[in-house]
Amino acid sequence: MKDIKTILHVEDDSIDVMSTKRAFKALNFDCEIIHAKNGMEGINYLLNEDNKKPQLILLDLNLPLMNGFEFLDEKNKIESLKIIPTVIFSTSTSEQDRLDAYKRGVAGYMVKPMSYEGFVEKLKYFIDYWKINEIPYFD
Repeated sequence: MKDIKTILHVEDDSIDVMSTKRAFKALNFDCEIIHAKNGMEGINYLLNEDNKKPQLILLDLNLPLMNGFEFLDEKNKIESLKIIPTVIFSTSTSEQDRLDAYKRGVAGYMVKPMSYEGFVEKLKYFIDYWKINEIPYFD
């Protein structure tokens, strides 16, 4: 089983960014977390050939400049990026948003806020799932 070494976290809320870093530390999960504060920054990171490609993307939907759905649409235009599993972390409880996200191929959808313990548990679940599935491009 190979490890997830790089995660792209596309999130504009600094508290959520800190919580995510703290959660990975609590899980003793050794990976590099790249932070992008909006969808455009996230796409630019992915398109830059010099950057490490993430094995997992954590994505908020409500972002400035380019929202999460626009980010997914842009990411999915490129075959090599389309296969990167993406998990949505959003305040949206809208069933339509959830359906739209899954139609765009997301691997999971979590509604925030949630307890810190619940957040850590969900992160562990998603990471364990993708490690088991051993996506072919993992180095």
